[in-house]
Amino acid sequence: MSSKRTPFWRNPRFRYGSISTVLMCLFLAALVALNMAVTRLEKQQGWRVDFSFNALTTQSEKTLDILAGLDKPVHIYALFARGQEDQPLMELLDRYAAVSPLVTWEQTDVSLNPGLMTKYRGNTSDEYVSNDSLIVTCEATGRYRILSPADFISLSLDYEAGVYEIAGLTYESKITSAINYVVQERIPRVMVLQGHGELDEDGTAVFAELLESNNFEVQYFRLGEADAALQPEDLLAILSPVRDLNDAETALISDFAAKGGSILFTCDYSDPLKDMPNYAALLRSYGFEGLEGIVVASPEERDTYYDNVRIDLIPRMQSTEVTLSLLDAGADTLLLAGSKAFALPQEGDRNLITQTVLQSGDKAYLRDLNSGNLSLDQSAEDAEGPFALALQARRVTEQGYVSRAFVLGSSTLLTSSQIHAMTDAQEFIIRVTEFLLDTEPVDLGIMAKAALRPQLSVESTMLGSMLLVTLPMLVLAAALLVLWPRRSR
Repeated sequence: MSSKRTPFWRNPRFRYGSISTVLMCLFLAALVALNMAVTRLEKQQGWRVDFSFNALTTQSEKTLDILAGLDKPVHIYALFARGQEDQPLMELLDRYAAVSPLVTWEQTDVSLNPGLMTKYRGNTSDEYVSNDSLIVTCEATGRYRILSPADFISLSLDYEAGVYEIAGLTYESKITSAINYVVQERIPRVMVLQGHGELDEDGTAVFAELLESNNFEVQYFRLGEADAALQPEDLLAILSPVRDLNDAETALISDFAAKGGSILFTCDYSDPLKDMPNYAALLRSYGFEGLEGIVVASPEERDTYYDNVRIDLIPRMQSTEVTLSLLDAGADTLLLAGSKAFALPQEGDRNLITQTVLQSGDKAYLRDLNSGNLSLDQSAEDAEGPFALALQARRVTEQGYVSRAFVLGSSTLLTSSQIHAMTDAQEFIIRVTEFLLDTEPVDLGIMAKAALRPQLSVESTMLGSMLLVTLPMLVLAAALLVLWPRRSR
């Protein structure tokens, strides 16, 4: 009589012997391999979901659109020593590479790869390649951009304390902007004129930094220099000169404008326009007529000046090609500290269209401080507004080109970092530059991510407190429902 055979999985030698050990090892090895495969796929495909409070590694639609349109390879060097990586930044770079096969990156240490310091240099003598930075490069164009740790921080002004504080993290906006910059075949160039007492490189550092961070090239030059000749596709910036152009320089600028070149002017209230006939004539050729004096807001129009200082004007933004998108977005707050006035444009030249962009209050008035009377109080002879504080113009030249111009009555809008922090000046300047260069708006529209977790408030903790009390009460109620019928058994 045959005995019933015991299944092999119930055999003690199988259950407790070496075979079970081998199988357990194989099972653990399979789990490790699966984890490695999933990790690799996550790194390559960006599968990990960002549950952080500020969604730091989540990319916006604008970034995805720019990456989808790439036609040149971009390589990024992440300069971090081993063990000192910025993990959110590393994860974000993984996501860039996962979205586009044309974006690659590698981590390297400057001390182990010193050649990077000689190959890639900053825009200024005090800017250099160091650890904790990124270098975004494109071999096809030979262009690169260095992003330091300071570039990834946005600041806001604490008005009460009078100090700047960290407001957000700008990893995505800076990296996307750098990628968009390095792949461009040609960078629009802004040529800042020197040699006539204009604002110099130090005085316009804020302005230049803003333009360069928005993918414009800034170059300082003197008229007649062979290595810095104006091209019709450039933007000429003449920022508050105090000495007149000579006839040869005026001819060069006129020829530049006749071929479709565009000009950005700033004229401060103290600039001696009446002593600069060539420069004043150049302004008039675009319909810009400067008026003597400083614009003072009327105390009756409280919304037209800032903090009881009636020469710190809050202009009224008019609807023009420059400002339409700003008005739609509600980004229409500006501050002009000590502004020059211009006559409101008049019709008459069919080849010239001049429009007011920024305007003073209706009851503003002009005070001529050159008379020796430094009082800002209105007198009977003071001209009353409204006045144009900024104008744009479009002129059709005899050669059939369109030359554009813009004049601003206060250079502080370009040069003051405090005004940039307090107002919508940066957006306004970029729109003006795009109008003058006739380029499509490069508005990344990528918001900075919050740097600090918001503090808890009574409202934010209310739900948690309710759950903390309610859940134990529900467990107690369930226990009573079960135990109460058993009480009499």
